[in-house]
Amino acid sequence: METPQKWLIIKIEKEGTDTIHKVFASWGSGYITDDSWKMNSGIVNVTEEGDYLLFHGYSGSIYKCHKKAYGMISYGVNVLQKIIEDAKKVDAEITILDKDTNFLELLNDE
Repeated sequence: METPQKWLIIKIEKEGTDTIHKVFASWGSGYITDDSWKMNSGIVNVTEEGDYLLFHGYSGSIYKCHKKAYGMISYGVNVLQKIIEDAKKVDAEITILDKDTNFLELLNDE
């Protein structure tokens, strides 16, 4: 299970393929760690556990994301911007979902 310091949900769309939502997770540096990020394989289910949302991925991973930690650390901004630009090269569009999105209904909005 991954518990990111900050997280976003991105929506990936490309004509002729299914829309996919992914968790973009980031962690700031600490005493012995560097800034880091991960993106899950794609969201297949969303559940709630107290102050956390649990995003279940295609690969079986679970990202446990605090509801009040939606956003990015500065390192993540540059990484995600590059991913968005690279997606355009293959005619895909990546959108960052708003923090007020009802993530529990995320997969029902398609």
